[in-house]
Amino acid sequence: MKLGRAAAIAVAAGAAALLLAAAAVAWLNRDDELDRAQVPASADAARDLVARGEYLVRAGSCLGCHTEAGKAPYAGGRAIETPFGIVHAPNLTPDRATGLGAWSSDDFWRALHNGRSRDGRLLYPAFPYPNYTRLARADADAMFAYLNSLAPVAKTNKRHALGFPFDQPAALAVWRALFFRPGRFESNATQTSQWNRGAYLVETLGHCNACHSRRNVFGATAGPLDLAGGLIPIQNWYAPSLKDNTEAGVGEWPEAEVVALLKTGVSTLGSTQGPMAEVVARSTQYLSDADLAAMASYLRSLAPAASRPAAVTTATTSAAPRDRGAEIYKTHCAACHGDDGAGVAGAYPRLAGNRAVMLSPPANLVHTVRQGGFLPVTAGNPRPFGMPPYATLLSDDDIAKVLTYVRSSWGQHGAPVSTLEVSRYRGTAAR
Repeated sequence: MKLGRAAAIAVAAGAAALLLAAAAVAWLNRDDELDRAQVPASADAARDLVARGEYLVRAGSCLGCHTEAGKAPYAGGRAIETPFGIVHAPNLTPDRATGLGAWSSDDFWRALHNGRSRDGRLLYPAFPYPNYTRLARADADAMFAYLNSLAPVAKTNKRHALGFPFDQPAALAVWRALFFRPGRFESNATQTSQWNRGAYLVETLGHCNACHSRRNVFGATAGPLDLAGGLIPIQNWYAPSLKDNTEAGVGEWPEAEVVALLKTGVSTLGSTQGPMAEVVARSTQYLSDADLAAMASYLRSLAPAASRPAAVTTATTSAAPRDRGAEIYKTHCAACHGDDGAGVAGAYPRLAGNRAVMLSPPANLVHTVRQGGFLPVTAGNPRPFGMPPYATLLSDDDIAKVLTYVRSSWGQHGAPVSTLEVSRYRGTAAR
């Protein structure tokens, strides 16, 4: 009797799960027709649409993922590493067999807005449709028009290399049911048109939270508008908080400095490197000054007043490790950054009072010392100064000591960096 009741409960639970799954699949496979495509009225209008689409594709940094190193632009093939395996970016050129040549503007809109391919397949969120879903239909049509104007490249899309169960459509359907809803951008009536334009660029087309956000164990961001910072999976770069003026918040920066940083990769108050340098090189340097000012308006509003104090520690290191760190700094660093950590304006960044030096975790410092520090090459800064890599000269222990020295010198009180942390963020430690 007890067994029969347990079996009945199990059957009921199974039936409920199946009904829930069926409802989720039905919801996911629906067509959400918020807007319709608009056809250009003339040849001039068509040319303007293509030009606008090129601008928007650059603003979305599509080239970065959809171009394999040394290969044809937008022809796909780049391997994108995730904690669940490798996703290969598809061919966006208008080749009919392997690219978008057989797609319609409705198909393209469905991919951006609903995260579904032309054949109905659910797309993996390595493609940032959780952000693109809020794009205006007119912008999606312009982007499609530009991609359709490219020279077709016959390049077969590579299969993803994902582990079980992440390679199963059912797993992706569950992820979407939990973490994705189609939407559209809604202007904030209490803000200016400039602020709203900046919000649109940052939150949707720029998909800044794809890096500057925490992620849960399922790879979903903390929220579609979360910009509180997070460690980029696999790459192990830390994308600092845009809401905290002690990290990467610009609430205390003049607008001109924010525009300069996004336009050239460097300003008098900071510089970009790593993944952000790639964004500047391939995307933001091409944006209009008006759009950069709009982004600055929005970003400056995220951390307007007092931010939380910078993380400090009262922990001390023994004299021997500090002495070793000082010796390494004098040998390899002082010639550019100065004995006092002041750097050289316009060339080598200061280390004293530099908030990037104090970030926790210290992942970016580890990458910079090991791989070198390189600003993006931009029209406004065509020959940037760089820092050579030290991976072959310094051991993990040496790097830990010199970083600890820098973070505890010139009045700074940053937490020590351990050898284990260096090993972890360079990607060699067991996880």
